[in-house]
Amino acid sequence: MFLEQVLYPVVVNINKYLSNYLLVFMLVGVGLWYTIRTRFVQIRCFKEGLKHSFGNFHLFGEKHEGGMTQFQALATAIAAQVGTGNIVGAAGAILLGGPGAIFWMWLIAFFGMATIYAEATLAVKTRVKDANGEYHGGPVYYITTAFKGKFGQFLAGFFAIAIILALGCMGCMVQSNSISYSMQTAFGIPSWAIGVVLVLVCGFIFIGGVKRLASVAEKIVPIMALLFIVGSCIVLVVRAKYLPDTFGMIFRYAFEPQAILGGGFGAAIQAAISQGAKRGLFSNEAGMGSTPHAHALAHVKNPHEQGTVAMIGVFVDTFVILTLNALVIISTLYTPDGLLANGYKGAITETLNNTNLVQTAFGTIFGTEIGAIFVAVCLMFFAFSSILGWNLFGKINAVYLFGRKHHKRAVFIYMLVALGFIMLGTLVSSNFVWELADMFNNLMVLPNAIALFALTGMVLKMLEDKDKTEE
Repeated sequence: MFLEQVLYPVVVNINKYLSNYLLVFMLVGVGLWYTIRTRFVQIRCFKEGLKHSFGNFHLFGEKHEGGMTQFQALATAIAAQVGTGNIVGAAGAILLGGPGAIFWMWLIAFFGMATIYAEATLAVKTRVKDANGEYHGGPVYYITTAFKGKFGQFLAGFFAIAIILALGCMGCMVQSNSISYSMQTAFGIPSWAIGVVLVLVCGFIFIGGVKRLASVAEKIVPIMALLFIVGSCIVLVVRAKYLPDTFGMIFRYAFEPQAILGGGFGAAIQAAISQGAKRGLFSNEAGMGSTPHAHALAHVKNPHEQGTVAMIGVFVDTFVILTLNALVIISTLYTPDGLLANGYKGAITETLNNTNLVQTAFGTIFGTEIGAIFVAVCLMFFAFSSILGWNLFGKINAVYLFGRKHHKRAVFIYMLVALGFIMLGTLVSSNFVWELADMFNNLMVLPNAIALFALTGMVLKMLEDKDKTEE
């Protein structure tokens, strides 16, 4: 298409500037800021977060009018966070930045836990309840709390439009594309058939509203996490003798990336840090303004409690799921007997890329066919859970923009549009769509990060009130 040919390079350049420069510095800055100002809340309150997250864990949560339990809110947030980026994103970071990129992912996630604490506490603090007793919360509500008048309305509207396009429409489209591609490759199922099944299943869940989505999320998230953890642990047990070397490579190549990437030190260290930071930030979504929508729906005694729960979401996403994936890749492919022992260069670049790297890694232990099937099933779970979470986040913002007077009509129209994009995603494959999704994904960070800085005092006040009650 002529329009795509014209716009594609423009969108790519916008994304390159935003993700490599502005957003990395903004999001890292927010994480550092809240880590220091909260006196390392991610360490001080980590145990508390575990208690609130899993203290009353079960697969059939208590029902609440207009909201979720704490675990349901966490499960919905993790459903959105743990997507194809945890598999494909980590692989891409390792290929382009070397094994050392994982170290920088860990560092970014550590600071991101403080960021997401602020997002979740603000989402609960500023949420509103409608006439039906349902909660509505998220960045649009704390943005307008931070900035009154037309400027606040503009920033909130900008964010709402960006997240509807990024996650509710194109984001769900690329996730359904990942499902259809992986299932067709592993099982030979036609993509259109996958699309029909996805639309029917997603439509059934969407019609049920927040309660049905929460019920599905609290069941699917533990199952998908357990499946991937067990499969990864099997590989790591078989490759146990290489684990010391694996961790050694992560730390060594974080500071000497040129040894594996080749070229000069300056370019190599920039690649390692930028890939780790960029992939890490957009894997755990801390600072992006997406997961606060789920945490705003939680029934909690105070905002601080859900802030600690939100931190656990980042921990599970990066330090558990993404790390296991990275360890599998490095221990099977980068060790002396691996295909990438000498780095990603030469003829190997013609056959291995970030889309088949994980299948190759698991295939070294499970066999090529079983490895491809295992990764396809995991991708299906991860991508499907992201569709559910992202659809909810987009819907909340669609209601904010269009549903104040005609709530049901806005929700119905949004659902039809979202299902259309889900079906379309199984039928087409376009780099342009991925780049557009990334661009709006990037743009929604800007108003969210600005509001987070502006509302520092409110976050600190809630944390101080908690600390005083424990004295």
